[in-house]
Amino acid sequence: MTFASTQIASFAARFNDALLTEKQRHQSYRALLDTFAVAVAGQHDDAPRIAREYVQPVAGCGDAIAWCTGELLPPESAAWLNGIVAHVLDYDDVMTPMRGHISVALVPALAALAPMTGADGKRYSAAYIAGFEVLSKFSRVMVLPHYSKGWHSTSALGVLGATVSCCVLLGLNETQIAHALGIAVAQASGSRQNFGTMSKSFQAGHCASAAVRSALLARAGFTSAPDAIDGKCGYQALYAERESLTEVLDSLGKQPLDIDTVGIDIKKYPCCFGTHKALDAVLGLRREHSLTLNQVRNVEIISSAHGLESLLYTRPKTGLEGKFSMEYVTAAALLDGSIRLSSFEDAQVMRPAVQAFLPNVTTREADGPTLPRWATAVVHLKNNKKLEKRIDIGRGDSGDPLSDDEVTAKVEDCFSFAGCKWDARQFANQVYGMTTRNVGELLAGLHGPQATTR
Repeated sequence: MTFASTQIASFAARFNDALLTEKQRHQSYRALLDTFAVAVAGQHDDAPRIAREYVQPVAGCGDAIAWCTGELLPPESAAWLNGIVAHVLDYDDVMTPMRGHISVALVPALAALAPMTGADGKRYSAAYIAGFEVLSKFSRVMVLPHYSKGWHSTSALGVLGATVSCCVLLGLNETQIAHALGIAVAQASGSRQNFGTMSKSFQAGHCASAAVRSALLARAGFTSAPDAIDGKCGYQALYAERESLTEVLDSLGKQPLDIDTVGIDIKKYPCCFGTHKALDAVLGLRREHSLTLNQVRNVEIISSAHGLESLLYTRPKTGLEGKFSMEYVTAAALLDGSIRLSSFEDAQVMRPAVQAFLPNVTTREADGPTLPRWATAVVHLKNNKKLEKRIDIGRGDSGDPLSDDEVTAKVEDCFSFAGCKWDARQFANQVYGMTTRNVGELLAGLHGPQATTR
């Protein structure tokens, strides 16, 4: 019997940059750019502040960069901290079949190991896309029961792909990679019950840190069960429904890769991706009909099956809760005509006009398949008119991706929101052109020479 860990390890040990196209590399560079930018935007939130205080005892004890401060940390600590700060705003990218945030699982872990390996953009790309490929294959088979059970797929599933990415970056052999996956299974965790709290971003940071730990331990000779994924008491049995992985794992690495066929959804709103298509519909109706909140009697949001599972708050009181509330984002979109980073300040959520309108928003899921995802907004006006709009592919979705200029504009907005003086366009150009450049030095260089010196 060939175990899942063995199949994945065989793929990962042979995967390298020579197998990639320039377009595929570019996708991975955009992922790094977007993930770093939203981390900068989130750096002043309470969760990153507390996390920075927590890692202070080990500051200066490693060569991995803390993205927002320039401090040097051990790789596990840097991956953990950068994962938290990159996820705290819920503005980081998504992979739809995963029902999770793909790059916050992969990029902080890879960036933490980049100084140790001297990895350039090509090596980073191979590692990122290998992890993406594994996560996409797993997602196709198991994500629906996994997510419905309450697991936070970004962390609990993401750790497998992130571990593969780390192993590829470190150049581990098949045996080491198989053991690293078993070590990752030992750390797979994260509950959807934590959505709307600081612990959601902790779970993303834990995923990145656990992946780094898994790969480094395996490199040092630490072992695990060969059937940790598909054994009787393995990952598949505990985290899903024992689905067979044989078919999807047999297709690992075969062209076209999933980075092309599945793609990455880059967020244009800093809130749960489950709200985005509905927001496109609501904002579209507001714009097309010059609506104001006072004209609206009530709104009904209809989603594809399982599309609302992540939205836990109907009457949010904080900005974090508002990110997981269809009721709040609908009311705010109608009142303000936009959803911005500032929309999720606590005071914005508690505005009397917004709170008064929340009971007038209802939601329901339609019967049918989970994918492809869609959403419809039905707006009932006080003059008894009814307006309706359905969105199947939103702007920023992999089917209608943001241009490089639009991603760079998002970077500029994130830097500006944080009060950061870095030149966003210059940095974006450096990332897009980092094929032969040392990734660790690129990220550390923003903070000056002191950040690149051990």
